Amino acid sequence: MKLAIHFGVTTYTSSNEDWQSAIAYVVEAERLGVDSAWSVETWGYDGATPLAYLAAKTTSIRLGTGILQVGTRTPALTAMTAMTLASLSGDRFILGLGVSGPQVIEGWHGVRFARPLQRLRETVEIVRKVTRGERLVYHGEMYNVPLPEGEGKALTSSVPPRPDLPVYLATLGPKSLELTGELADGWLGTSFIPEHASMFFDPIATGAAQAGRSLADLELQVAAGVVAFSDDVERLIAPRKPGLAFTLGAMGSRQHNFYNDVFQRAGY
Repeated sequence: MKLAIHFGVTTYTSSNEDWQSAIAYVVEAERLGVDSAWSVETWGYDGATPLAYLAAKTTSIRLGTGILQVGTRTPALTAMTAMTLASLSGDRFILGLGVSGPQVIEGWHGVRFARPLQRLRETVEIVRKVTRGERLVYHGEMYNVPLPEGEGKALTSSVPPRPDLPVYLATLGPKSLELTGELADGWLGTSFIPEHASMFFDPIATGAAQAGRSLADLELQVAAGVVAFSDDVERLIAPRKPGLAFTLGAMGSRQHNFYNDVFQRAGY
């Protein structure tokens, strides 16, 4: 088993001191043998820039985006960012991707939250072409590169390829979990429910089998937030309620709330 941490500065009153504390937290985690550190991206700070700084402050801990939101960047820009961070970190970077939800994608970025699963698939496929050093020609349902009616011609990345750059997906629904098994190097398991592990792992295994792989070929990361310690369980529940209520109620819309959906599928 490997240990990973999430880090970030998300408060509305954040300062340089907050960032220095977050960086010191990751540096100390590396000293203690933690395997990876994952940045956060919602509607505050971006998830890529802090990792560039951390690449210069650390030497061994893996650095991942947890997550970059597809649809807010072009797939080519996502690949460029990933290859830059891989280069800066000595190939310690992991590209974590996810679809986010309509509240962030439409409410913050002003981009239509349309066909997120297809967008995720095409983003991964385009990123792979770029990191392998292939000439970028891609005609999908969401992306066309180069534009058929445009004046630009297909290009190949001007920097050395990184064909082994790992791509992890943060997914929750059955179809998106299958996609993870089919395309990804790893899974970022937010809202993981240990008592219902098969609800997550079985679709990943199905997708992996369709690609001629097995569940063992993917690195599986499950989130386990530690907020307090006590023998009084009821006392521990109360402080957690507001955050959980926000996730299940506000991190989506009436039509799309993946966090709420996964807890309903588990019978809650």
